[in-house]
Formats: sequence, structure tokens, C-alpha cells
Amino acid sequence: MTGRPLRIVLPGGSGHVGQMLARHFQLAGHHVTVLTRSPYSASWQTVHWDGANPGTWVETLEGADVCINLAGRSVNCRYNQKHRREIYDSRIGTTGLLSRVITSLPAPPRIWMNMSTATIYRHALDKPMDEVTGELGGRELISQHRHAPETWDFSVGVAKDWEALFFAIPTPRTRKIALRSAVVFSPTPGGVFAILLNLVRIGLGGTQGNGRQFVSWIHEADFTRAIDFLIEHDDIAGPVNLAAPNPLPNREFMQALRDAWEMPNGIPAPWLLLQIATFLMRTEPELVLKSRRVVPGRLLQAGFDFDFRNWQEAADDLVRQWKNRP
Repeated sequence: MTGRPLRIVLPGGSGHVGQMLARHFQLAGHHVTVLTRSPYSASWQTVHWDGANPGTWVETLEGADVCINLAGRSVNCRYNQKHRREIYDSRIGTTGLLSRVITSLPAPPRIWMNMSTATIYRHALDKPMDEVTGELGGRELISQHRHAPETWDFSVGVAKDWEALFFAIPTPRTRKIALRSAVVFSPTPGGVFAILLNLVRIGLGGTQGNGRQFVSWIHEADFTRAIDFLIEHDDIAGPVNLAAPNPLPNREFMQALRDAWEMPNGIPAPWLLLQIATFLMRTEPELVLKSRRVVPGRLLQAGFDFDFRNWQEAADDLVRQWKNRP
């Protein structure tokens, strides 16, 4: 980004993606404030909020340049009744709270980005899903005679309600973008890349399910560059897909990761084994089995140039960085 330093506020920015963005903006010379339930020591400012009520944190948004709301309970869990309520409320509640606060401010942020998810699109094997022609999910067929599981409908329903609330209240002085993000891959512990790489390293990084489901992904470097790009381009608003241009089937995705680590083989996890494994790991098979064939139509149309368009080159770079960590 060029020009003067920006004031950037990251509600819910203490997670993996939030830390990634905070580091990126801090290195670029911007003033970063993370709103968090548990303030911590960092080179950027952290301010307490509970995600439910206005407080002194409201002052950080007054006159800010950018607000990027990252709040939301992790979906890496079993979708029991308690976790569903937490997943839903942590997204809908914080988005509603920010809507009320931002519309009340004399000088609101000029840009408000709200996290969304690529999971909002249907299970897609047949064609890519962009923001214009992509079909939203919900009770779609995933085979000739079988509808998507009810847990998949829950995820799509959360995404739809999340975006609907975000865009419900007009904010004429604040440009709004819903970030329909694919999985962000970063060479740091605690993220999805670390989990998959560990499977590869112990010989379990084979095909998951039947391997035909598409994996949408984005490299950390392109994710942060895309956020910069969206801040700079005042003509972009509404839903934006944050995903690399070339999603690929799970079979090829895992093969490329094994190649990057120079691991010749990996034990596959067929459907039944995956059901058992995800149950024991207290997570949902949807995270692996749903086909997300999402492409960044609006970013490409606006002229954004990806550094990592293909998964093999991204995997090679991520593995190299992983091995060279201090």
C-alpha cells in the first residue's frame, strides 16, 4: 500500500489469520489495533472487547481507515447443539454489534471488511464458482440420489445469514466487502497447513474420501496482498472471493503436498475411515469432503496478479519456509 500510514482495526484479530494480518500491516508501517477478549503483549495495540456490548473499544473505530472483522468461533469442532450456537452467535452477534456501532459514529471507518467463507457455495464438481455465476449451497444434491448432509446445510445457513446481516444496514460513508475466503495456507504452527503437513510427514497424507472433491486455497502472501488491493480499490464492494485461481481435486492437492515434502506415498483415508477419524478428532468430515471449487472472479477482473496461482508452486514455497523457520 502507498501513501500515509493507515489506522486499521481488527475485531477478533487474535486468531491465526488475525495475527497474520496484524504482522503484515505492522511491517507496512500502519497503526494496528486488535480487539480481543484477552489482550496480550504484541508490537501492535490490543484492546479488550467482549464481542457483545459497546465499550471503550468503540473509540478505536472513530476515524479509523479500515475495519476487518475476523470474529468467529472456530469451525474445527463437532457440530453439536452447543457448538452450533457458538459458531452462529459469534458471527452474527459481532457483525450486528459492529453494524450498530459503525452506523452511530460521526466519523466511521471508510472501509469495513467482514469475514465470510467460500463454504457459502454449493458442493461443486462440475464447474467453478465465482461471485457472479456461483450457486449458493443448501440442500443440493452431492450425488445422483443423495442430498448434502444436514451439517453442510448448517454451515451454508450460517454463511448466508452472516452476509445478509452484514449488508442489511446501509453505510453510505463506509464501503463494505464480504470476504468469501478459502483456506489460508501459512508456514506457521497452528494453521491448516501445519495440520496437513504433519499428516504427510507421518505417512498419512494420502487421498481423503474419493479424492474428487475440489480444494480451494490461497497462499498467505496472496491473501494479505489481496486485502491491500481491496483497500486501495474504491470501486470494489460486496462479496469478493479470496481464493487462488486454480482449485484442484483433493487427490492432486495431497499429491502435490507430498511431492513438496519429498514423501513418495501416503496412506489414503476413504470415506468410512474419514468418518471415524474426524469423530475421534472431534471435528467434522465436511471440512474435507465438501467440494469447494471457488475462483476469484472479481479480483482477476480488477487486475489482481497472484504470486501463487498453482498449488504445486505454493506447496513448494510453504514447505521451504517451514523448513527454514528459526
